[in-house]
Amino acid sequence: MAAENSKQFWKRSAKLPGSIQPVYGAQHPPLDPRLTKNFIKERSKVNTVPLKNKKASSFHEFARNTSDAWDIGDDEEEDFSSPSFQTLNSKVALATAAQVLENHSKLRVKPERSQSTTSDVPANYKVIKSSSDAQLSRNSNELRKCSWPGVPREVRPITWRLLSGYLPANTERRKLTLQRKREEYFGFIEQYYDSRNEEHHQDTYRQIHIDIPRTNPLIPLFQQPLVQEIFERILFIWAIRHPASGYVQGINDLVTPFFVVFLSEYVEEDVENFDVTNLSQDMLRSIEADSFWCMSKLLDGIQDNYTFAQPGIQKKVKALEELVSRIDEQIHNHFRRYEVEYLQFAFRWMNNLLMRELPLRCTIRLWDTYQSEPEGFSHFHLYVCAAFLIKWRKEILDEEDFQGLLMLLQNLPTIHWGNEEIGLLLAEAYRLKYMFADAPNHYRR
Repeated sequence: MAAENSKQFWKRSAKLPGSIQPVYGAQHPPLDPRLTKNFIKERSKVNTVPLKNKKASSFHEFARNTSDAWDIGDDEEEDFSSPSFQTLNSKVALATAAQVLENHSKLRVKPERSQSTTSDVPANYKVIKSSSDAQLSRNSNELRKCSWPGVPREVRPITWRLLSGYLPANTERRKLTLQRKREEYFGFIEQYYDSRNEEHHQDTYRQIHIDIPRTNPLIPLFQQPLVQEIFERILFIWAIRHPASGYVQGINDLVTPFFVVFLSEYVEEDVENFDVTNLSQDMLRSIEADSFWCMSKLLDGIQDNYTFAQPGIQKKVKALEELVSRIDEQIHNHFRRYEVEYLQFAFRWMNNLLMRELPLRCTIRLWDTYQSEPEGFSHFHLYVCAAFLIKWRKEILDEEDFQGLLMLLQNLPTIHWGNEEIGLLLAEAYRLKYMFADAPNHYRR
């Protein structure tokens, strides 16, 4: 579907309302000094330096080398132990995955073929485009349940707009709402974008400008100048509208799934290699505005991840550590033995929502479920990270030195992952959440 025409042109603006806090840098923590580029990973047992001499990997040394504050208070602990909180074996994991996905799939209606298309799209997704406000109100929960095991490509753009809360359920209001929100976004551009050249905003814009080319550098789509310009505008406008955090490194990654999904609305071939100059200006403007608003909706729920000192990430990393200590004490003790801090690998998992660990296609599939789950990007993500860590249990326990563990955890082999692997990962996370949902203090000993 084509976007509506806009008669507005970008023009210079006056002063901005407020200012942006300086970019304080939410990069993933630096590699330990022992992880040199000449390091060759050895799987065989070798003589290593005694643990007591491994000063460089200590938390305090690591914290001193990090620009952010990582002071995490110790919560009151509770005695909570059970032999059943062990990692899932493969047979149980497969059974759990099958049951979870089957339960959600039962909520789907068998696909019906349309005379005008050859694609198989579940009927209850087709109703999204034509149902009344009352029907959609009744079916909003069903839409989330149907989306949990994955959304068909053909209806993913409209489904994501609905699930994020950007698109209203009332079909009569959608066209006007999209037109108004898109015009509002480009109104921000007209009014504020030129302020990027002002002295007090130069640092923010410079950091954005540096980070954009680093966003999915192996995907040709994101190396196109026109796409990079779009991302710069989205990120800068978000920063000035959220002065409590401003721009933080890592937020640039969160634009990409929305951009790809909304681009797919106009492109049938491989999106990652598509030349966006083949699209009309109206199409590109619609993609840009929709990406901005949906990213904003996502960040509204996790903004404490990006405010000063990033308290949200600190809490989540601490919670992950305590959760893993309950579900797989052997892995937890293995990390302790070789002085691996969760912050050294899990910071990036929380800051970038696992986007640096998974192929983009897997991130998009993962976000189908995140948008279907209550607090999917915050609460459920914790369980996904725990399941993701346990997935590599054998590989982790096979590594018997600090270097090997960090190299593994920062370069996990997921390049060939697809929907099947993500489905198993989500099923494991669902199991963990189900087990611990009614125990608010389940992380703590």
